[in-house]
Amino acid sequence: MRTRKLGQSGIDISCIGLGTNYVGGHNLYVDVDEDEGVRLVKQAIDLGVTHVDTADVYGTGRSEELVGKAIEGRRDEVVLATKGGILFGEYGSGINNDPAYLRGALERSLKRLNVDHVDLYYIHRHDGKTPTEDAFGALMDFKREGLIRSAGVSNFELPELQAAASAGPVDALQSCYNLLQREVEAELLPWCAENNVSFVPWGGLAYGLLGGRYSRDFKLHDNDWRHKTGLFDAAAYGRNMDTVDGLKTIAAECGSTPSHLALKWLLSRETVGSVIAGAKHSGQVSDNVDAERGEASAEHLAAVDALTSS
Repeated sequence: MRTRKLGQSGIDISCIGLGTNYVGGHNLYVDVDEDEGVRLVKQAIDLGVTHVDTADVYGTGRSEELVGKAIEGRRDEVVLATKGGILFGEYGSGINNDPAYLRGALERSLKRLNVDHVDLYYIHRHDGKTPTEDAFGALMDFKREGLIRSAGVSNFELPELQAAASAGPVDALQSCYNLLQREVEAELLPWCAENNVSFVPWGGLAYGLLGGRYSRDFKLHDNDWRHKTGLFDAAAYGRNMDTVDGLKTIAAECGSTPSHLALKWLLSRETVGSVIAGAKHSGQVSDNVDAERGEASAEHLAAVDALTSS
């Protein structure tokens, strides 16, 4: 699989990454199969995916434990990313970017993952109170200590991103970005391009919508976290399915699939370093990897872009 540089870190990451919020994510999904989750991580590595992304809050720590189990004996094959800053369990709820909390969160993540360092560590969300320079400065301390190799922020807006950069090099910004949710294009993507920050999209397939497999009468389970995205609300769902129909048409014209074309479109965007693609079963892992292979013409990518460009 092709790789790209991660910000200013010198680290190479695979263009397609594996998102592991399903792996042990009992607080996010129903009927989570832990054994299958471990198999998914191993399969992704076997297929050339080096970028594995998790977070301490996924499954309230369980995702990290299972990812650690899956990469045992294969640590040097993986660019391992995790995140901290969202409170759970005995620490309560909410968000905390205090340097002392972030240090404790990282130490607990390393223990669950059974590693002595992670390759990329993110502040998961901004807490709205801790000075960003202090919070990101803590990550610079972790880097000097060898606990992390590179540092990023997740779900930050431009002022917080700029403040973080004043404390040290931001190698990655991870935020929601897909054909149906393009808000980051206004300010964040241009700033990342100007400052050599790799943009790492999550939600690249719009939580399954851009895979083209949902019918117009599809309904989420009541406890499915994707209700929070707004994309499945009655008012938006019909419009989104119109876009999916357009994507299907273009995919058929160029001999691709809707999901592959949606991921190729993301990889064609300036400063995108790696696209995090989640999976619940082995077929999805293989399909995500296949999306990186082959090319889509500039004309077809422009047609995809025009489906939702303002």
